[in-house]
Amino acid sequence: MPHSPQPGAPKSRGRSRTTIVFVIAVVLLVLLALASAGIGQVPTTPAEVAGSVLHRIGLDWGPMPAHPAGEVTLWQVRFPRVVLAMLVGAALATAGALLQGVFANPLAEPGVIGVSAGAAVGAGAVIVFGGAFVAAWSVAAAAFVAGLATTFLVYVLARSNGRTEVVTLVLTGVAINAFAGGLIALLLFVASPAARDQIVFWQLGSLNGATWDSVSVVAPLTAAGLFAAILIAPRLDLLALGESAARHLGVDVERLRRNVIVVVAILATGGVAFTGIILFVGLIVPHLVRMLVGPAHRVLIPLSAVIGAVVLLAADVGARSLVDNADLPLGMLTSLVGGPFFFWLLRRTRARAGGWA
Repeated sequence: MPHSPQPGAPKSRGRSRTTIVFVIAVVLLVLLALASAGIGQVPTTPAEVAGSVLHRIGLDWGPMPAHPAGEVTLWQVRFPRVVLAMLVGAALATAGALLQGVFANPLAEPGVIGVSAGAAVGAGAVIVFGGAFVAAWSVAAAAFVAGLATTFLVYVLARSNGRTEVVTLVLTGVAINAFAGGLIALLLFVASPAARDQIVFWQLGSLNGATWDSVSVVAPLTAAGLFAAILIAPRLDLLALGESAARHLGVDVERLRRNVIVVVAILATGGVAFTGIILFVGLIVPHLVRMLVGPAHRVLIPLSAVIGAVVLLAADVGARSLVDNADLPLGMLTSLVGGPFFFWLLRRTRARAGGWA
């Protein structure tokens, strides 16, 4: 008799593929972290980086940094930068995956709801009016608060009769972004040359000022956002069936959208507050993950976090190694690479499926 097909086989293959992709992403993340921590004026090999970490946790394995300042440089300068890159990359990619899922729009990313523009206005205002007394923490705090406030303003303006339509929300975000762009232009116009340079540099994005203090702020925000995103993921899978079907299955669509916007605001503002504006990570990474493992949000969200960390850490390695004795703006690099890559994704999807749908 002919063998009947086994219904569990495709699911098993899907799980195996997901596991393989996840393991490869984690291995890449570890290798990039070792490489990134070794880049700088104080020569340090990846083996010395690994040895320093192992000795710090009590394992007497591997060589210690040979340079007299190697240990201090690693733990006070490079490791905070590596950890912050991973946290911000994971936060932005997760925020993008959430927005694309709740909007059912492949072009959604944190900038759509005003996070980036609001944060830039807050940071720019402190830089211009704070004068010589402005500190890095005040800029980051202003960016965080302004990003959150702008996001909630977009949400309030988009509500009508107790409901929030996706199109209205996106168009409100476009309008708020345009207004914020005008405010940034005004700040640049009235700023002193030094303040103007600082605003422009902040908008280009950089991990140059990473410290353990900034990591201690971003880490709990990112962890809380990721935990909430994983809890939300099953309802996003139901929402993918359509709003009517999701409501029949017990999903409160309006509450889900409100929760997603809150989580995205926390993730994105926590990320950009200390690094400046970093584009395309939240847009590109979820598309890349869908190509690898499919659209199920239970897998898409945690894997987007890992690959987002990989992407931003790789971008930071490039920013510090492409030009000798120079630290390229990170947002500039992600835009230069992300723009053409997104265009390639668009062409590939149109060629295979006739569009994004």
